[in-house]
Amino acid sequence: MLRVDLYCREDAFATDRTRVLRRSWQFVGHEAMAPNPGDYLAEEIGGAPVVVVRDAEGRLAGFHNVCRHRAGALVADGQGSCGEAFVCRYHGWRYALDGRLRSATDFGSAPGFDPRQYGLYPIKVESWRGLVFVNLDLDAGPLAEALAPLAGAAPLPAFPLVERRSHLLACNWKTYVENYLEGYHLPMVHPEFDEDVVVSDYRVEIEGQVIFHSAPPRDASVYAGTWAWLWPNLAINTYRHGYMIERMTATGPQETRLDYFYFFDPARRDELAAMFAVSDRVTAQDKQVCEEVQRNLRTGIYRGGVLSPKHEHGVAWFQARIAEAHGEPGPVKLVAAS
Repeated sequence: MLRVDLYCREDAFATDRTRVLRRSWQFVGHEAMAPNPGDYLAEEIGGAPVVVVRDAEGRLAGFHNVCRHRAGALVADGQGSCGEAFVCRYHGWRYALDGRLRSATDFGSAPGFDPRQYGLYPIKVESWRGLVFVNLDLDAGPLAEALAPLAGAAPLPAFPLVERRSHLLACNWKTYVENYLEGYHLPMVHPEFDEDVVVSDYRVEIEGQVIFHSAPPRDASVYAGTWAWLWPNLAINTYRHGYMIERMTATGPQETRLDYFYFFDPARRDELAAMFAVSDRVTAQDKQVCEEVQRNLRTGIYRGGVLSPKHEHGVAWFQARIAEAHGEPGPVKLVAAS
């Protein structure tokens, strides 16, 4: 296992943000959430405020949500419309939707001031099947490269976003991710899960930067039986008549927010209610066990264990990537001998 302090300390959390979350493709929403020029989506990515906007030509552009004057916010977090320009909420500097500074309020002809040098800081924006991702690393490879293993996956249905929910967990984001990446805990933590899928046939497969989970669904299951997790903190959970995007948002060294985006056929209200019930139940169970794990990590008693080669190879892969980001020296022993 990784050093326990990497799940608890403030400096480790800062490293997660700068070396993992800000250097990877991060989901911010769906194209349908910003359909018109001036519509925007604003989020925090690895602690950095960002905004994605639909420009006058219908393209998506992304920037740090930071005015070049004195770091004011251009827009409030969430989604909305800024019209034809960004206007800083602090001192009113105006920026075109392509990031150029249009006017600096009351600056006049200040000596040495060149507006061309004060455009917004850009970020990378790309879409995949309507899902919008950003990357703060301007040298990052294309989104298609990261999502290549999903190329053969079934297309996501063109259903609207019917609900968004958030759940707060008192645990490090890596604690929750590791829980998501294995089905080993299902019989103990989610025993009723076997009513929806055949737990004994649960499979985890790693392909590139994607980890696939699958299990045959039961006849009455609301699940479609396939889930995909994308490095480092996103999951696509499929249902019979829709899907849910699950973003595992790191908010503190021992705090995580789960952001759920439900895209579903609004005509299937009966199944929608069943899906919410199952989702809420599973989340509550995972919340309890992850918070108990985090408490035990925090005590300093646990020094690291071994991982099952049958069930936890996804966890081992994730821990190896995190260790690399933290500059862990030498190979990390992650998996118990079979």
